[in-house]
Amino acid sequence: MNEIVPIVPSHAVSINDSVSAEEAADDYEFLIRQLVRTRVVKASQISDCPKFDLVLLELGNDGHVASLFPNHPALNEREEWVTFITDSPIPPPERITFTLPVINSASNVAVVAEGENKAHAVLLAVDEIGPDCLSIPARMVQPANGKLVWFLDRLAATNLEVSDLKN
Repeated sequence: MNEIVPIVPSHAVSINDSVSAEEAADDYEFLIRQLVRTRVVKASQISDCPKFDLVLLELGNDGHVASLFPNHPALNEREEWVTFITDSPIPPPERITFTLPVINSASNVAVVAEGENKAHAVLLAVDEIGPDCLSIPARMVQPANGKLVWFLDRLAATNLEVSDLKN
């Protein structure tokens, strides 16, 4: 069964890459707020954040998701929906990203990880292995009223036990 999902062009919002990261984050947040204000995107009942149907994230080797890196101040942003960084530990140095409250307001969040180089980050994100795991951004992805699903290949799941995979 092949169904085509119609995408209204005005609902596809791209990032303005001709301005600074700070300006791009402000512009993008403004556009998302307009979509919420006009009810194109629903608002979360728990917060004022947009409630996207799906947020798709890739896990980084260090446990980062989106452009939220371990021990970075952007992890603590609670007021803004979109934030920026100018000191990314991996290229490119300037990025914009949704904040954790926006990610955690989604109806569905999918985290994708592939490769042996992601196995330790997957373990830190999903297993109770000590205080070091608390600063892992992927571990902070916990949709309040939504579902979190991990998609792992065999190599990324190498360090997990069967009980970890069932939870």
